[in-house]
Amino acid sequence: MCFFFRQLTCKRKIIMLLSHQLVLLGFGTVNDPVRIFSFANKEIFFLHKIQTCYQVVPEPSKANGGNFLVDDRNKYKSMWIRTHSTVWMIGGFALIVYMGHLYITAMVVVIQIFMAKELFNLLRKAHEDRHLPGFRLLNWHFFFTAMLFVYGRLLSQPLVNTVTSDKFLYQFVSNLIKYHMAICYFSYIAGFMWFILTLKKKMYKYQFGQYAWTHMILIVVFTQSSFTVANIFEGIFWFLLPASLIIINDIFAYIFGFFFGRTPLIKLSPKKTWEGFIGASVTTIISAFVLANILGRFKWLTCPRKDLSTGWLQCDPGPLFKPEHHTLPGWITQWFPWKEISILPVQWHALCFGLFASIIAPFGGFFASGFKRAFKIKDFGDSIPGHGGITDRMDCQMVMAVFAYIYHQSFVVREGISVEMIMDQILTNLNFEEQQTLFMKLGQILQERLGHA
Repeated sequence: MCFFFRQLTCKRKIIMLLSHQLVLLGFGTVNDPVRIFSFANKEIFFLHKIQTCYQVVPEPSKANGGNFLVDDRNKYKSMWIRTHSTVWMIGGFALIVYMGHLYITAMVVVIQIFMAKELFNLLRKAHEDRHLPGFRLLNWHFFFTAMLFVYGRLLSQPLVNTVTSDKFLYQFVSNLIKYHMAICYFSYIAGFMWFILTLKKKMYKYQFGQYAWTHMILIVVFTQSSFTVANIFEGIFWFLLPASLIIINDIFAYIFGFFFGRTPLIKLSPKKTWEGFIGASVTTIISAFVLANILGRFKWLTCPRKDLSTGWLQCDPGPLFKPEHHTLPGWITQWFPWKEISILPVQWHALCFGLFASIIAPFGGFFASGFKRAFKIKDFGDSIPGHGGITDRMDCQMVMAVFAYIYHQSFVVREGISVEMIMDQILTNLNFEEQQTLFMKLGQILQERLGHA
């Protein structure tokens, strides 16, 4: 259709040029050398116009050799930029993990703030915002209210365990936890009233659109990514393994697509290929089994954090992280020097993580791709060279974090009541005097039982 309209435009130009030539032919004489020279120049210009008019212009999508990375002429340059950024990100990520639970939690909070900033900016319009002074602050008010509610519930018990030794701080924190839900509710109501009072005529549609957009970000983005913090305090292992598998899957999908990608995978993301998807899936599942064995042997990665201190942890790793030795069949020992292998039970759980990270989690990326197409943008931001924005790198991580938490709570955590659970309930729900009374009564009961024995 575009070529048809191009032909019509060319024909119009040719008719206009021909009519100009007829005018030229009707004036002047061939004995005038100046007029002959001028006429020759115009003929050359005329022919050049016809040639340019019918010249085929390549499609923008094919300018670099096609949609696939394997056909992109600039792929090595983009690969170098992407690799350079990836090395820096992995190095920084490894350093923060080494520093411990609190630093990882702080990293997650910073990432959430940058993601919220990128997404808030998508629907903002400078003209409307100029007529609504202070309206942008309302988005952040709802964001930090949600942060207070979610992290207040996730970190309440570690906070209590941290200040138990100080009576004043313990009483203060206990009251905050007791009224935490009410504080968050009235903070949200204050934001709701603020929104109603800022409504302006002819701006209602824009303001209500921003209100709905903010809540969508809080539900879809912030709430999902907050499960990451819950995984961290269950043990860095349960955060590090899922996050690493997403990184591995992303890297190898890029590598396999870079060198072998020919078959398109999904229309929402034209550069995704079946070769990249299958190659990354196999690599991720194998990596999950091997990586779980490596990470599971470090106690400071497997121990849950019960307070907000920053020291290294030592604990009983539990049966999941105690190696089991399996004797290999005779036909294997004939070809290889190993007679038995050591496997951690958690490695079988890791296979489920690998399957999810390679098959289900990429749909978070497809969702983000469709989202960007809807808004006609290439990336959510430009803070990471070669990758886009923070949100572009966290789309699959959010889906994986929720799965890791649900899987851990459903299939890993042992059922029943433990001493730690009872102690947590006592420290959270009883004040200091009630705890003393419980201690004295429990002591009397134990003395009576020892006397009868």
